[in-house]
Amino acid sequence: MEKGMEKNRVKDTKRVLLKAERLSKTFSSGGTLQHVLKNIDLELYEGDFTVIMGASGAGKSTLLYALSGMDTPSLGRITFGDTEISALSQDGLALFRRRHCGFVFQQIYLMDGMSVMDNVLAAGLLVQKDKRALVSQAKKLFAAVDISEETQQKFPAQLSGGEAQRVGIVRAMINRPELLFADEPTGALNSKTGLDVLNTMTAFHEQGQGVVMVTHDMRSARRGNRILYLKDGVILGECCLGRYRHGDEARREKLSAFLAEMGW
Repeated sequence: MEKGMEKNRVKDTKRVLLKAERLSKTFSSGGTLQHVLKNIDLELYEGDFTVIMGASGAGKSTLLYALSGMDTPSLGRITFGDTEISALSQDGLALFRRRHCGFVFQQIYLMDGMSVMDNVLAAGLLVQKDKRALVSQAKKLFAAVDISEETQQKFPAQLSGGEAQRVGIVRAMINRPELLFADEPTGALNSKTGLDVLNTMTAFHEQGQGVVMVTHDMRSARRGNRILYLKDGVILGECCLGRYRHGDEARREKLSAFLAEMGW
């Protein structure tokens, strides 16, 4: 068992949503093989807010992309429920992602020639065909992230960074994904707008939304209930923080101690 895993292991009886077994990813660069992920075994649980941390180059984003079906592992098996997603075709993976996953990135990929509302509806109509029901769902989500009806009719170039990222979260949530994958979602935002985005994601998690987030930021990481530390392509340690509570100093100290142990 790796350093820190035994005493920090999550004792969880929740339903397993996704399971990775001996997950490996290898790239070839200049004739040299780079082993970015190495035989990772991991279970993601229903309703968890799982945070993946580690130094640059540890394989964090590669792990997130493999778990979400955005990239294909070199070796290993990934299952979601009864479906082995690592064995799906590219078309099958695309369908899996639309139905089960939402994605929030550091860069907000909204379509410039479409309004905020139409950006969200375009994602929803790939899965749902009842446009009236979809509009109703979108309006509820926009209200939850404090995006006004006026802003819903704007184009992406007219949005602030924080507004654009919250629109990105609505788009990611429109098909009611079991897992919301976020790769450094506050990395390009200032402190205030980053906090707004964290509060939005925390609010959805408190309603039962499963989240998997890659971050370098301690403030962001404290929102998770489960922290995984990745080093050189392996999960070196795991820490359970429990339910997030604003101003919980013991939570900050526990995470700081864990990261220090991991060599952060």
